[in-house]
Amino acid sequence: MAVKIRLARRGRKKMAIYDVVVADARAPRDGRFIEKIGSYNPNTDPASININNDRALKWLMNGAQPTDTVKAMLSYRGVMLKKHLQIGVVKGAITQEQADEKFNAWLETKEKAIASKVDKIQSARDSVKKAALEAEAAKNQARLDAIKKREDDAAAAVAAAEAEARAAEAPKEEAPKEEPVAAEEPKEEAPAPAAEAPKEEEAPKEEEAPKKEDAPKAETKAADAPQEETPSADKSADSEDKKD
Repeated sequence: MAVKIRLARRGRKKMAIYDVVVADARAPRDGRFIEKIGSYNPNTDPASININNDRALKWLMNGAQPTDTVKAMLSYRGVMLKKHLQIGVVKGAITQEQADEKFNAWLETKEKAIASKVDKIQSARDSVKKAALEAEAAKNQARLDAIKKREDDAAAAVAAAEAEARAAEAPKEEAPKEEPVAAEEPKEEAPAPAAEAPKEEEAPKEEEAPKKEDAPKAETKAADAPQEETPSADKSADSEDKKD
């Protein structure tokens, strides 16, 4: 019976999670299996690989054939290297201590590489998050600036409208004050023509010719007076003649 180490799918749609199982090669992919030795989650970054290295090494040493995907996963975890070293120990090429020492050195280097990769991914993720936050902050600030500008424009428009209203009301209030001043000036200048007007109007009053016509009456009286005196003069003359 051919035994394979392969993946069995589980999980929901578009979020698949796989189990690493040892199963008969004739069994369907998600069918019966002999043993479950780990799990694989490709949805994380980096992908999460959890495998029981000892059980995987035992099945490999017993002849189980891994699929290409599972083989890459086992190489990533160092199981394939450990199998190679164990075969060397079985053949007598190296001792178990040497095999363990080589494997531990490789494992330490691999763990450092994995840790650096995780840190790099995390730093990239943090930088992307920071850039997104800065972009969001800039967008919010631009929105606030636009709102403030609209408010300032509205306030300026209201102030302009109020100023126009005050300017429109100001002439109405000041007009009565200016009109009396303008009316007083003609009143001050008017007396001259008003004084002259009566003089022109008095001219007809001077036509009271009767007063002037009385002068002839006086003259007539004066003229009459000599007429009265003449007899007296004659009388005086007569008296003088008599004296003589």
